[in-house]
Order: sequence, then structure tokens, then C-alpha cells
Amino acid sequence: MTVKKVSLRITPDPSLHVAEESQIPHIKITQSEPFAVIGAARVPTIATTSVQPDEQTCFGPRGGALMSEDGPFWICDTGHHRLLGWKKQPENDDTPADWIIGQPTMNHEGRNAKGNVTAFSVNVPTGICSYQWQDQNGEKQIGMIVADAWNHRVLVWNKLPQSNNVPADLVLGQADFNGGESNRGTQTANAGNMHWPYGVAWEDGYLMVADAENRRLLIWKGMPTSNGQPADTVLGQKNFECRDENAGDEPSKMSMRWPHGIAFWKGHLCVSDAGNNRIMVWKGIPEINGSDCDYILGQKDEVLVDHNQSLYWPRANTLNMPYGIASFRDWLIVADTANSRLLSWHIDDLKTNAHARGLCAQDNFHVKGDNRWLPAAADSVCWPYGIQIEKDILTIADSGNNRVSLWKLIP
Repeated sequence: MTVKKVSLRITPDPSLHVAEESQIPHIKITQSEPFAVIGAARVPTIATTSVQPDEQTCFGPRGGALMSEDGPFWICDTGHHRLLGWKKQPENDDTPADWIIGQPTMNHEGRNAKGNVTAFSVNVPTGICSYQWQDQNGEKQIGMIVADAWNHRVLVWNKLPQSNNVPADLVLGQADFNGGESNRGTQTANAGNMHWPYGVAWEDGYLMVADAENRRLLIWKGMPTSNGQPADTVLGQKNFECRDENAGDEPSKMSMRWPHGIAFWKGHLCVSDAGNNRIMVWKGIPEINGSDCDYILGQKDEVLVDHNQSLYWPRANTLNMPYGIASFRDWLIVADTANSRLLSWHIDDLKTNAHARGLCAQDNFHVKGDNRWLPAAADSVCWPYGIQIEKDILTIADSGNNRVSLWKLIP
């Protein structure tokens, strides 16, 4: 494996704020507070709160998604190595979960439940989304897709689980449900293996997986029908065998360093390339391996990769390790993870290095800080990881605060 050295040129003087008269105004993208907070308190009373597993706690959750407008609601309780499910969309704080996948009880934790890899065990589950399909009678069905990152696989349930420890129907990245080694125990990549898949998405009959440590995005045309089925297309690498950072060369419109989130925005495929501190945007879904993206958000061009564009303080057009990404009508919403904020871009502004219009969790575009460098508040975030949108409900996996929050978006 070739590792390309990337230098960071960060302003040494953190006092270089943008002058108030030069600050760009922002619009709000959500209501002032979430309507429900799961996993930890809306406003913690003490700095340290128990993360012992039960029906109401989370530990570093990295994903959550409403499977339909009213539910079910599932989250990846990543640090407890489990999935928690609710029959309906939670409407109140601390609503206890109804179901669990990955552990024998609500009070148990451990990678793969401290046992062997199975069809219902997980090890650092991260990305999660729903997928819709039609059965032989033409009836709409809803399934669930989970990136089981440290088992180096993706699990697919063709129908939404409605009880504890329902086994998955399909596994990708491994030959069967018992495999759990990176790249199936080899040092090389191919179209059928994975190493730390963190993000999943389903759109218009395409399944996509952000295969982070192989520095690529895998694409299947249609839902695979057999375990370990190889992908049809790869982005971020010129072929399925290469797994080097930035494809073993300088950063480019084609290459990736740490892909995480996937979204579809007004006909555009968007991928959060966290290691290069940027969002890559393609017109449509490419079918040619290693296709260049058309636009880049977060950087001035395809070569520059420094976080916050080499500045200590962020701007409306900069990013610092963006992980989560989702779309809502004309808006692309990005979890700017290491800046502990959410940004939103309007489709009319789409171009390389465009400025965001919307902001959540910070006072303006020019400041950063976990919970705004204060104790956690209802409207603050600490290392927001995964985000998903169903109708006008935004789910934020607020991993550093050990909670998942549900917000109403402002049209």
C-alpha cells in the first residue's frame, strides 16, 4: 500500500477571527431546538453522564434514521455495538427503545456481543438508511441497510425488523455472515471486499457504500441478490484493486481519502470526503470507474485539502472532517464534524468553493468548538457524525454528546 503524505498548513494564531463587519450572515435551517433527544439528556446536569447500556442510553452513536415518516426509527448505538429500534418516531426525550439487534439484552455490550460474528451481530455499526422496493405483487416494501464498519461488511434486511435480533437477509463485503476480517483477510482490495465501510445509501435503484479505508465508493446497480456480490462501479480509485490514499497520487477530482457520507441532491451524487475536508459532487451517478467529480465544496480547487482551507477559524465555504451528509428539497446539509456545526448549501449556489447559506449549532460561520466550548445545550453539538432526513425531520447522531436528536427542518 502506498501512503501519500499530506501536509497541513494551519494558521498558528487562533486570534485571527473574521472582523464582525466582514462576517457573512446565515439563515436557520432547523427550528431552535430538537423536538426529541434520545440517548442522553437534552441539557446534562453534570459533565459526566453514565453510558451504561440500557433502553435509554447511547455511547458515541454514529447514525440514526427514520425508516418512514412515522417510523420505525433505528439508530446505530456505535459504542455499545448494537442497533436500537423504536416502533414509532420518538416524540419525547428519553423514550425507551422497543427493540435491539446485536446484543442479547438491553444491558449487554461488546463487539459482536463478545462472541462470534453472526447475521445479527455488529461491531462499530455506523451508517444506516432505509430502502424501498416492490415485491412480486407490486406492493411497496421497506428494508434497512446498515454499515457494520469493523466487521467490514454491510448488512441488509429486506423487511424492517420488528423484534429483537432479527438476522439480516444479505451481507456484502464478506462471503457469508461469519466473516469479519478486513478485505476478507487479504492485503488487497477487490470488487467484493471492504475495509471499514462507514456510509450507506440507496437511491433510484442504486446501492452505494463508502468503503472508507479502501478510499473509495462502491456502487451496485440494483440491490444485490447474493452474499458477497461484487460491486459494479467504483469511484475514488481507477480500479477495484487500488486502495491508496488519493489513488496513490496528488488529490484530484477523482480521488478520495476518507469517504463517509452519501447523499443525492437534485440529481447530483454527493460524497463527504472527510480526509480531504471536502464534499465531492457529480452530475448524476457515474457508471465509469474513477470518474471525476464536477464540483467540490469546502475547497478552492481539487488539489487543496487542508481543513478550513489552512485557517484556524472556519468560514462559510470551509470544512473540517465532514462526515454526515443529506439533502432536503433544494438544500444539501452537511455535518461539518470537527467544526461541530451543520452547514447547508442551496442548489442555486452550486459551484466549486461555494459559500453555504444555512447554519446550525454555532452562532455564526466564523466560530467553531464542541458545544460552542460550553457545557452541552439543547441546540449544540459535539462531533456530529451521521445525519439522515425523512420528509422534514432531520436526525443528527450527536456522537460526542452520546445522543441522537430529531429536529424539524425549516422549509
